[in-house]
Amino acid sequence: MEGRIPLIGERFPEMTVVTTDGKKELPKDYKGKWLILFSHPGDFTPVCTTEFVEFAKKHDEFRKINTELLGLSIDQVHAHIKWMEWIKENVGVEITFPIIADSLGKVATKLGMVDPEKGSATVRAVFVIDPEGVIRLIMYYPSEVGRNINEVYRAVKALQLSDKQKVVVPGNWPENSILGNKVIIPPVATYKDALERKASSQEGYDWWFKVKEIKE
Repeated sequence: MEGRIPLIGERFPEMTVVTTDGKKELPKDYKGKWLILFSHPGDFTPVCTTEFVEFAKKHDEFRKINTELLGLSIDQVHAHIKWMEWIKENVGVEITFPIIADSLGKVATKLGMVDPEKGSATVRAVFVIDPEGVIRLIMYYPSEVGRNINEVYRAVKALQLSDKQKVVVPGNWPENSILGNKVIIPPVATYKDALERKASSQEGYDWWFKVKEIKE
């Protein structure tokens, strides 16, 4: 993986990072938990402030699904701390998760978070890392567009459901316009399986599009 950014399905690269909660070893310190690592262009910027407030407000819900949050930008620890204080004093929301101080940009560069057209500022990247340290989802947003935190939460829940129930999850789940909260049975692997599924009375639209209800 040397010389390129990590991809979905690969292990998150081991690294030591400095955060507002002290040093952390990634991904080891989060083993057994899902981790959302997300970068922002910079402290004391309006869109980033709105994102951090939304992440903080939803932190308890993330924790209920065994998921932790970890921010990052190319700023120093003291800047993160002052920004966290500003948010608490002016918006009334406490930032309850640590922020990586990647002042030299080494972590952001390794993870492909740096926007080459905007100097050292990071894009709005999201890495979802599973309890075994494997990267399961990557999102990139430009600096001009704030993220939908509910979508990040939905994506983690969908991944967890897929792992647990061995299913695949439709668009806009759990409010898909044709399936509602139902999920999709994974594709068949052989011709024999296709014939068996075609003869099955299982709910669906065709042998390759079978669905079922699930209980979380």
